[in-house]
Amino acid sequence: MRRTMFETPVLSSALHYVFRVVLRCFGWRVEGQPPDAPKFIVAIAPHTSYWDWPILVAMAFKERVEALWMGKDSLFRSPLAWLFTWLGGISIDRSASHGIVNQMIDLYNARERLIIGLTPEGTRSRVEKWKTGFYRIAEGAHIPIVLVALRSRSTASPMMP
Repeated sequence: MRRTMFETPVLSSALHYVFRVVLRCFGWRVEGQPPDAPKFIVAIAPHTSYWDWPILVAMAFKERVEALWMGKDSLFRSPLAWLFTWLGGISIDRSASHGIVNQMIDLYNARERLIIGLTPEGTRSRVEKWKTGFYRIAEGAHIPIVLVALRSRSTASPMMP
């Protein structure tokens, strides 16, 4: 894996304070605490807006949670692909089965600490049921699942199962 924004010491510290102020100014708050575990997967729902991602990145910095995120591969084909990777992105090709679950299990097994966030709907559109990859990754890597709910403009709440 390449270096991410969380591994840039001065910038990471500065962004922690910047995002605390930005979130407060826009009325967003976090309820609850992230678990004290070196590895877990975060399932974030509902994913309804392009704004979900920047809000969640800001919350990760505010809470000092070094989280990677899974995103559709089209984001990583743009001229800004390097930026999305530096921001902690992991490119996912959703057009066919590519063994992503096993790749993520291997990644968890290879690292001492790893937190990955994803949206189980796999889209911003309304869905009747979630995709199950996050569960299969957690089961295969023997890690906990943390559920995070985005509610209107005012809260994001970690919910422990």
